[in-house]
Amino acid sequence: MGDKQNQPFQLSFNASLKIDFQGSRVTSDGGLILVRELDERLGFGDLIRQHLRDPRRGKNTQLPLADLLRQSVYGRLAGYEDVNDAERLSQDPTFRLIGSEKIFRLRTRDRGERGAALTSRLQSFETEMLAEEQNFAGLARINRELIGRAEAVNAPWRVVLDMDSTEIPVYGQQEQSAYNGHFESTCYHPLLLFNREGESLERDVAELLTRPVGRPSHKPVVRYKSFLYQAESWKKARRVVAKVQFHLGELFPRVGFIVTNLETDSRAVVRFYNKRGTAEQWIKEGKQAAKMTRLSCRRFRANEVRLWLSVIAYNLGNLWRRLALPLRVGNWSLTSLQQRLVKTGGRLIKHARYYWLLLAEGHLTRRLFGAMVQRTEALPVPAG
Repeated sequence: MGDKQNQPFQLSFNASLKIDFQGSRVTSDGGLILVRELDERLGFGDLIRQHLRDPRRGKNTQLPLADLLRQSVYGRLAGYEDVNDAERLSQDPTFRLIGSEKIFRLRTRDRGERGAALTSRLQSFETEMLAEEQNFAGLARINRELIGRAEAVNAPWRVVLDMDSTEIPVYGQQEQSAYNGHFESTCYHPLLLFNREGESLERDVAELLTRPVGRPSHKPVVRYKSFLYQAESWKKARRVVAKVQFHLGELFPRVGFIVTNLETDSRAVVRFYNKRGTAEQWIKEGKQAAKMTRLSCRRFRANEVRLWLSVIAYNLGNLWRRLALPLRVGNWSLTSLQQRLVKTGGRLIKHARYYWLLLAEGHLTRRLFGAMVQRTEALPVPAG
């Protein structure tokens, strides 16, 4: 009876056509292979081994720590939320290939051909193992060093998490957490202070309000000042950056104040907040593509871990876009990359010595695939 159930289907309209379901040999995320190649070039595995500690012993270590982290990160990069699809992805050829070659060859000999973690294992990995203090700090270091390696090839940016407490009745009595989405600062207050507060702040920048002596310049004269200020409603003093501009033909200067906790110089702070609209677009992209707001754990620390995993997934995808994609597709959003390149169907075929992953040619063409491989190979190998 079992053999009959596993036989292919034969339809009446064409006797030579046979249909079979071989989910363990078919993938819908073949484009992730290119991200894995970039991951190897940037030394992502070395960062995992350097900054994360594996407390497991015995048979619990059958799945290496690096493979578990890659499954969590790549699942988010492919658009899968949390660990909901882990059981199905454990059969997916792409996610089996993402792990180390030795482990993949060993597991494909198993009867079930499972090469990735199931839901329960992946959930305990994210909410317990990575929630340990040392590993939690290690996630931040992995993200920081991964971006640092990108800066060596002129692709600099930085992300610092900002989570606020909130109450969401759907999730029950949890320790409430929500991600606002802030680049560069951990407490984001880009506001101008007017009326009574503005009047008091102007006294702190009185020396900047004097018009420059001499003939007015056609180019605006800009002055900056940084100082600490505490409003009545604030629990502590915060850094305020003032910007004063003198424009030709204007009687009074333009004065603006930004409340921030950035530690960079005043000019860099103003430059960042002037690009706030761009940063908000990056945040929106991360929420849509990497599911950064998918935080449904009952513990705040577990939600922080999952947010870090989403940020690492976003950064890895952004590195792929900046470093490996040709210019003609380099301006695609991360969501477009998911739908057009990552979501590439393919079939895994096993031979005596080799594995063939046969990809369908759609948006991801042979020429585009080759161009990305060449650009990845041309990247400098990180030192250390």
